[in-house]
Amino acid sequence: MAELTHSSPDRPNAGARPLPGMVLDQLASRQGRAPRITHTEHLPPRAGTHAVWPDRIRSEVISAIHASGIEHPWTHQATAAEHALDGESVVIATGTASGKSLAYLAPVLSALLDGSEAPNGRGATALYLAPTKALAADQRRSVKELAAPLGNAIRPAVYDGDTPVEEREWVRQYANYVLTNPDMLHRGILPSHPRWSSFLRALRYVVIDECHTYRGVFGSHVAQVLRRLRRLCARYGSHPVFLLASATAADPAIAAGRLTGLPVKEVADDASPHGELVFALWEPPLTELHGEQGAPVRRTATAETADLLTDLTIQGVRSVAFVRSRRAAELIALIAQERLAEVDRSLVRRVAAYRGGYLPEERRALERALHSGDLLGLAATTALELGIDVSGLDAVVIAGYPGTRASLWQQAGRAGRTGQGALAILVARDDPLDTYLVHHPEALFDQPVESTVLDPDNPYVLAPHLCAAASEIPLTETDVELFGPATADLLPQLESAGLLRRRGRSWYWTRRERAADLTDIRGGGGRPVQIVEASTGRLLGTVDEGSAHTAVHDGAVHLHQGRTYLVKHLDLEDSAALVEEASPPYSTTARDTTAISVLETDTEIPWGSGRLCYGSVEVTNQVVSYLRRKLITGEILGESKLDLPPRTLRTRAVWWTVTEDQLDAARINPEILAGALHAAEHASIGMLPLFATCDRWDIGGVSIPLHPDTLLPTVFVYDGHPGGAGFAERAFHTAREWLTATREAIASCECDAGCPSCIQSPKCGNGNDPLHKRGAIRLLTELLREAPPAP
Repeated sequence: MAELTHSSPDRPNAGARPLPGMVLDQLASRQGRAPRITHTEHLPPRAGTHAVWPDRIRSEVISAIHASGIEHPWTHQATAAEHALDGESVVIATGTASGKSLAYLAPVLSALLDGSEAPNGRGATALYLAPTKALAADQRRSVKELAAPLGNAIRPAVYDGDTPVEEREWVRQYANYVLTNPDMLHRGILPSHPRWSSFLRALRYVVIDECHTYRGVFGSHVAQVLRRLRRLCARYGSHPVFLLASATAADPAIAAGRLTGLPVKEVADDASPHGELVFALWEPPLTELHGEQGAPVRRTATAETADLLTDLTIQGVRSVAFVRSRRAAELIALIAQERLAEVDRSLVRRVAAYRGGYLPEERRALERALHSGDLLGLAATTALELGIDVSGLDAVVIAGYPGTRASLWQQAGRAGRTGQGALAILVARDDPLDTYLVHHPEALFDQPVESTVLDPDNPYVLAPHLCAAASEIPLTETDVELFGPATADLLPQLESAGLLRRRGRSWYWTRRERAADLTDIRGGGGRPVQIVEASTGRLLGTVDEGSAHTAVHDGAVHLHQGRTYLVKHLDLEDSAALVEEASPPYSTTARDTTAISVLETDTEIPWGSGRLCYGSVEVTNQVVSYLRRKLITGEILGESKLDLPPRTLRTRAVWWTVTEDQLDAARINPEILAGALHAAEHASIGMLPLFATCDRWDIGGVSIPLHPDTLLPTVFVYDGHPGGAGFAERAFHTAREWLTATREAIASCECDAGCPSCIQSPKCGNGNDPLHKRGAIRLLTELLREAPPAP
């Protein structure tokens, strides 16, 4: 391998970039870290393939693209533009830094330029939807720069909750490229559609950026918001083409079709070049600490990542460490700064944190400093993941699997964007999924990116959007096809509830309040709980009702815009949580107990002498206590009891039963049955995010040696959202692969009797007791021996 070259930490040299393999070797050589690398994947560099822009794109737009320094499009960009010009909705599912934005901007700008020649100057408009305000603002800057040679023909404007009132009327009347988010579309634009009539009448394109983020309940809500948009556009005589951009995903056209309700073409062959990528899987070592039931505890991914960011900075390697929380971003940056001060105090200013909650000018300053090399290390939340262009990075450290392979590659792709080699390191957290992945690299590198799971027909999602649609324009029977098959059954129920009133063949909204306020598209519905600073009465924010018991219970540590608060009191009657600012040296995790009953079995198949089932269940859940854990080590400091009322949830679940014959074959006697089932349940919950685009906190589980509804030993895994979110359904359809991975995760863990890396759960209300690791392995082995073909 060639000799390692890198810039001096004090005087970065853009022409001398570090070689990723050599950087990894240096990291591994310090403090005997080599055994922590469980696998290294080398992805070779790839040359790009050029094409020509379709001749229907205006020459002025092509000239503007040339002026930006781009001579020719990549093949996938030209193909996507061709579909858009043909009036076909299209999803571009290519890698990070592959130019997805330009692929949709070329036809959009061309249409807007045509429209600027209309008598009113706005004969064509376009709408851009981003999952975050930051990304919409970033895209507006990019559009303004690209379209600068076109003069005033292109008038981009952001319209979100931060847009000043005095600017909003100008946006409605004159902007022809409006950038917003699904929340503002749902609450602000669609309910006020008469004021947006000229914009909607001329709407040619709807751009949906980072569409892989619209999954689960949030994605299901966005799918119905888009159907409401299509309905209003048709009312005004427009039928916009949808242009979607996604990280690489399985079946992107199918997912995009479920999101939009339209047939969508797919462009997934990435023709852009990329440099060499060295991707290392890294497992922190076991410590001498012991957790529940005496289980060994691994060093935290946070502490390990802080060390790696420190060493990369000393090497002069421009790096970003991705973490899951704002507090972790600040903590990693602080630890790295303290350790750098011991080496060279001038290096301290070369590391910072980047997260949501910063002012736009603060974020832009950090991005510029990182790009220029003044800043070498950044600890960032996913605020930096979603499409914001930060080029010039040499390395990415990912503190814990981010939940989906799409997000993993999105984060890894932040490095090497200018074509140089790049290093990516995934640091495993102490949980079953991360442990499995670092010991089964084929699950990351040889498997297609997972499908995006969403369920627009969930009645708990659909019902409030039918009310919102009726308040916009009265619903008719012709709308059933647009909103989905569940609509016909829901309309009479909404009428009986007094929310809609039928007159002739139409349904009308009957209430004075805004129908759009019936649901929070990012939350679980219900009355939101307000988070109030006790000393000042200042409203800090809200959490949805379904999350309040676990997120803002008495004694909970709550993070808000980088500040840490302790919850002093949760008032459920007034839907308020009183908090005080504090800096506790610990985090908190709620623990709960759960009971479950089967309401209806939709489908079931034989599994040996047992059954695999999917259907509707009622879950009764009660938060009973919370744990306090040290921030750096994860060591349990104590447990505090809570007195909260039980909550009932009707949702969807997958469950499997085992018979006495199967238990005998697996050598599971009555003494270890509960522990074997419990361990298998915990591990299967931890592994499901590998097969469905969910987080383990989106799902729950129950195991019982004799369930009253099945009359057999049964393990349930359910969606943690009213009506379901599609995760349990995905588990049913991938049961063989899912439970195979679950067994492997338990068997491959190096602990003796179970630990957080395999069968212990951080939210177990029973204190992770009983658990029987070897019994779970034998039970799953027997189940898989009799596994049926995929349903």
